[in-house]
Amino acid sequence: MKYSLLDIAAVGRGETPADALHGAVPLAQAAERSGYERVWYAEHHNMPQIASAATSVVIAHVAAHTERIRLGAGGVMLPNHSPLVIAEQFGTLAALHPDRIDLGLGRAPGADHNTMRALRLVPQASDAFPQDVLELQGYLTGNSRIPGVRATPGDGSNVPLYILGSSLFGAQLAATLGLPYAFASHFAPAALYAAVETYRTEYRPSAQHPESYLIVAANLIAASSSDEAHDQYLASLRWRAQRFIAPGHELTDPELDALLASPAGSKVRDMMRHSAVGTPDQVHAHLTELAEQTGADELIVAPAATRREDRIRAVTLIRAPAPVPST
Repeated sequence: MKYSLLDIAAVGRGETPADALHGAVPLAQAAERSGYERVWYAEHHNMPQIASAATSVVIAHVAAHTERIRLGAGGVMLPNHSPLVIAEQFGTLAALHPDRIDLGLGRAPGADHNTMRALRLVPQASDAFPQDVLELQGYLTGNSRIPGVRATPGDGSNVPLYILGSSLFGAQLAATLGLPYAFASHFAPAALYAAVETYRTEYRPSAQHPESYLIVAANLIAASSSDEAHDQYLASLRWRAQRFIAPGHELTDPELDALLASPAGSKVRDMMRHSAVGTPDQVHAHLTELAEQTGADELIVAPAATRREDRIRAVTLIRAPAPVPST
């Protein structure tokens, strides 16, 4: 089982986005030392707690400070961009860091309605997602779908594409196009098992991917003791209650706990349904169970502790399983 890492360059209390971006490097370096397969960065906009909006720029910065680990987008929200521009950006990354760059693609805008206006999006932009994926794939494989238009850099770079999703739509699209699929069960777990079944049963082999490939996400909180891990988990729940239920208000811990006990708080708790929390042994046991239940080929974990040092410590404690030697 491969372990990978999902990072949003979280801006902690009392931090600036610059602190968060500089902090992405030691987290990726810890993942590299610990044998993780890849680190992905997620595109979000107008969210003061998340600094990974310019995803390709973050990848370039981290790639310059690591040596071997794969880096990519988890994901680029393609309706926000021209497929040609994304092909050029990730073609540039692949030229600078050969065989290390991935490109995960999402259909959601990663933003609210006003931010969509600021991004110059129309509400129907996501409807063109399947066609945009094919156009992007054409640029990256050297088979442009628009006569006379090539991505430079990018043309023929064959940057690997992944479809990301939290519903059956992404599973169906990935299966139809014969692409790997990553499910965002770290924050939207409801459709996980239905999406997995859809993807596996409807998968159409492609030249690049004769077999399906499934990545499943989970939150990660690991510490030396169960009590310490539980405290970090509670702090993470409070952070999410503040962010999703009471944005713009600084609430005390008792007030946040009261929110978490409310019907709205139950939705926040359910968002973290798939969370591996505890000592290293407990975390590995949880991740192993999740992999067995879903048939995942790879697990991507999102460090969920509110303090960066705790996130780095968690990644260091949870080393990726060593590959089984071939006989």
